[in-house]
Amino acid sequence: MNTGKMLIGIASGVLAGAAAGILLAPKKGTETRKDISETSSNYVKGAKGKLDGVKNSIEHKLEALKAKKNAIVADSKAEEIGYKAKEELHNLAS
Repeated sequence: MNTGKMLIGIASGVLAGAAAGILLAPKKGTETRKDISETSSNYVKGAKGKLDGVKNSIEHKLEALKAKKNAIVADSKAEEIGYKAKEELHNLAS
């Protein structure tokens, strides 16, 4: 079974369980709606944070690849060393 599909299934189950728990809890409707709103807001913020992290990682890897390419086609040894250093910095950041 594909790991991605399994994670989606687990996440769906968790969300369905959380929704059922909130909806079946003995609270007033206004409190329940507030809880749903806060919970969904927290999930959205968490997802955005994770996506930002992935985006930054991809950007650093892309910059490292550009620096590596530039080091390969560099005209001088000093230029090559500079690009290799830049590549290492981006590799460390990602």
